[in-house]
Amino acid sequence: MNRLIAFNKPFNVISQFSMHEKYQTLKDFIPLPEFYPAGRLDTDSEGLLLLTNNGKLQAKISSPKFKLPKTYWVQVERQITKQAIEKLSCGVQLKEFYTAPAIAKILNEPSDLWERVPPIRERKTIPTSWVSITITEGKNRQVRRMCAAVGFPCLRLVRVQIGKYNLFTHHLSQGQWKNITIDDLYL
Repeated sequence: MNRLIAFNKPFNVISQFSMHEKYQTLKDFIPLPEFYPAGRLDTDSEGLLLLTNNGKLQAKISSPKFKLPKTYWVQVERQITKQAIEKLSCGVQLKEFYTAPAIAKILNEPSDLWERVPPIRERKTIPTSWVSITITEGKNRQVRRMCAAVGFPCLRLVRVQIGKYNLFTHHLSQGQWKNITIDDLYL
């Protein structure tokens, strides 16, 4: 039976099922055989990760060709500026490519977001701020690289939504997973 699950991946969990000497893996949270991540979420990122036991569905969800939007809440160093938001919105030149335009907006500090373990490094003299960024590409470490390119290094990155599936509207707590359908993703 073809299945799709949504998982709220904690920080420092590697997005693979095979054992790792340093990090917890998906196997520590999801006791299901033959499931594979549909896309990536780096070990130092948190939030929504989709997994499936259907190879075609895995390819469709993770392919930029299908333009499934992914929304991230990003905590950055310093107070982000309107100019930086405009640059993110128009697209940013990274080393090997120019990103597609993103939907970027300044975000109040999320009140319903779980505490990160361990917490981010804080510096008393440097404030932090939050931005919401929605992209359709998903290249390697793209959101982190985009923030750095506009002068605001990323301290914390949480993927909160893929397509129309949102962690908070579906009440998916950190470290938990649930079965969903493809209809949960598409607008």
